[in-house]
Amino acid sequence: MSEVVVARQFCGPPNSGNGGYVSGLLAQSIPGAATAVLRAIIPLDTTLDLTGDAAAATLSGEGGALIGEAKASAGETLPTPPAPPTFEQAEAAGKRYFAFSRRFHPICFTCGPERAEGDGARVFVGPIEGAPAGHVAGIWSAAPGFCGPDGLARPEIVWAALDCPGSIAWVELKGSGGGLLGTMTAEILRRPAQDEPVIITAWPIEQDGRKQFAGVAMFSQDGELMARAHQVWISMKPREGA
Repeated sequence: MSEVVVARQFCGPPNSGNGGYVSGLLAQSIPGAATAVLRAIIPLDTTLDLTGDAAAATLSGEGGALIGEAKASAGETLPTPPAPPTFEQAEAAGKRYFAFSRRFHPICFTCGPERAEGDGARVFVGPIEGAPAGHVAGIWSAAPGFCGPDGLARPEIVWAALDCPGSIAWVELKGSGGGLLGTMTAEILRRPAQDEPVIITAWPIEQDGRKQFAGVAMFSQDGELMARAHQVWISMKPREGA
């Protein structure tokens, strides 16, 4: 068992940890694909207990309350991504990110436009011209503070970068709403180097009641698949001031 603290820097909602980031922390001891399930609000700036090995992991809070868990995955839910847009198409799509003009999650570690360079990941995705509705893309690179001693983006940062685009794909498709990340299965094939620009894409898969399923992928500039994820979002009505 080890102790971890999810710093306020890595928030999703203002008072809870970023779902992708925390899922990545849960999966850090698991080689290959992993499925993370978030069970409760993730406390910020609080000591939490993380227990894990190559097969499974759990994150718990005060009194042993379960916050999240992860397990090794055979990858059966991982999607085959659509062909990525060109770098130029993805760059143009990212400039159409709706939260530049509409308040969404302004301080979210992943997608918050009010976060400064090097403080937030600043993953901004928007609709791809000529693609099906809900297919979004953007360009992202890992700032120095998000990389390990090997010069590569830390795994939990890659998970975080893959987080919000899946929800944004559904907002683009339906024109409103948003959701909370419930389950995320991800596979990292290659972590990007510091300041290496990569293409991030996301697309809606299907909806079952309040559950919205999305696919997300990360590609190199020349189209190499670097990471992919399958997500289950629990849809919710947007809150005033969110």
